[in-house]
Amino acid sequence: MKMRRSGFFLSLWLCLVVGLWHEVGFAQLCPAANLKYWQAFPPGGESDLSARHQQTVLKRRCPAIETIVQYKAGAGGALMWSTMNSLAGDGLTVVGINLPHTVLQPMEGSVQYKTEDITPVFWFHYTPDALIVPEQSPIKSFADFVKTARGNPGKLSLGGSGLNSANHAAHERLNRDFALKTTYVPFKGTGDMATSVIGAHIDGVMSYTAFAVNNRGKVRALAVAMEKRHPLLPDVPTFKELGVDWVDGAFRGIGVPKSTPIEARRRLGELWASLNAEPEMKELAARSGFELVNIGPEQMDAFMRERIRTYSEVAKQMGLGNK
Repeated sequence: MKMRRSGFFLSLWLCLVVGLWHEVGFAQLCPAANLKYWQAFPPGGESDLSARHQQTVLKRRCPAIETIVQYKAGAGGALMWSTMNSLAGDGLTVVGINLPHTVLQPMEGSVQYKTEDITPVFWFHYTPDALIVPEQSPIKSFADFVKTARGNPGKLSLGGSGLNSANHAAHERLNRDFALKTTYVPFKGTGDMATSVIGAHIDGVMSYTAFAVNNRGKVRALAVAMEKRHPLLPDVPTFKELGVDWVDGAFRGIGVPKSTPIEARRRLGELWASLNAEPEMKELAARSGFELVNIGPEQMDAFMRERIRTYSEVAKQMGLGNK
């Protein structure tokens, strides 16, 4: 009995020590002052939602500081990204960044920044592409969609967030891979797009699994670009099941002004990695249809080289080129 009791207290002590070590370790990563977290898209979309998740978890772990989410939306994110290097490089200023947007937009040539002007610090999640229609749409399946699109070339309108964005690239891929002709309608962000698709003002959207998950009962997903079916959308087939090897979507992360010191970038990367490791963050991400990834400074160069190569191939399909 004494051995069992001592074993119980030893286990309890170890749990307390591990918990305390975790708290102390996280506290060492807490910023010295409030964070300014700039968003390139309007409130209500996936970028905003992920920032609010991080704001919530960060406040719980670093109660002495605030994460102040601010918005500078326009031009599919380009308005923010073209001016981010004018912000303070103080290690307390971060900017939400997206792929493939920050690769494709400069290739198109009309934005005021280049891909190399963006300084990524950490990519924290990925949202798979998804083809979605309003719940009241007569299109009930992907087969229905293909039949309707082929019977009415150019008449089906599909919304998406921004030009030369992940949604735009996915739309072009949909048309190419399934021999369709549909029309792309760009919106400032997912929040703006939601009203139009839920109200059936457009025929559907080329968006993300997160949009389908967060608007269940209002929209219907027809296909997702994942290796396996999404656990929250078990009845929705993957594009691979439909005969096309399509596993892709949008990556979201944080970047900083180029003047931000290397050590400050490293600390921010460690902080965001710690946020992703929190059980609360994992639960929030899963509930919203986000797939967490952890790409920090050590993996950044190789990851960006691979992404730029992939997106350069997509750019050719979209008719984009360096100007």
